Amino acid sequence: MWDIACPSRPGRLPGVSMAGFRARGGDPIDLRTLPHPAVTVAVDIGEGLLVVDEATGRQERGSVVAGLAPGAVRALGRDIECLQVRLSPVVAHAVLGASPELSGTVVALDDLWGRDAPRTREELRAAVSWDDRFAIVEAALGRRYEAGRPVDPEVALAWGQMVTRRGQVRVDQLAARVGWSRKRLWSRFRSQIGLTPKRAAQLVRFDHAAHRLAAGHSAARVAADSGYVDQSHLHRDVMAFAGVTPTAVAVAPWLAVDDVAWAGT
Repeated sequence: MWDIACPSRPGRLPGVSMAGFRARGGDPIDLRTLPHPAVTVAVDIGEGLLVVDEATGRQERGSVVAGLAPGAVRALGRDIECLQVRLSPVVAHAVLGASPELSGTVVALDDLWGRDAPRTREELRAAVSWDDRFAIVEAALGRRYEAGRPVDPEVALAWGQMVTRRGQVRVDQLAARVGWSRKRLWSRFRSQIGLTPKRAAQLVRFDHAAHRLAAGHSAARVAADSGYVDQSHLHRDVMAFAGVTPTAVAVAPWLAVDDVAWAGT
């Protein structure tokens, strides 16, 4: 379905990964994506991308930002060509700005970046190679990161612990680790990351479980290895995030794309 391009060298900004996508064959694309523990920026280079947030019915054509855990999101169009960026929410806070819109919804990139968005798009269309495009986006992200507001170090540490431990953490333990009260961590994390600590940990755990399912492991084994109480608990969590069963997640096309586009992340 896709021709996929990956950067030929590691990026200089931690918490950022990129890939380029071009649809093959000219056939219409209707692809349902899964929630991921990153803020996703899709820069439309070919003017063929339509993104639909099925939870709200909101539609955005062109370059979009999908916040953390938006639920069911569909990418539709023909002859789609786009550059996709996955931002750690710690980085996204500075690059995109602290905004409640970055949780659970899809918004136009122009709404967050203003005139920088169409300017970056035109530079990408004029570039002669994917590596040139990756360099353009990396430079734009770097400028915005330097000018943006960083998250609290305690929030960054809490997020890092969630990722390292694949979501199997307790909020009170995280609060003790960073030296804050549970209430303070809950408030600061929610305002800067866009999800509560508990919901963020659940998202990270779901992502790990989804990839294990896609790798061919049984639901029972995934539940046991991923920190779920039992298989029913896994089923409820997958339904809550993806809107489909673990069996459907195991064969989701977007996870197959993950193995190629984001293999090194």
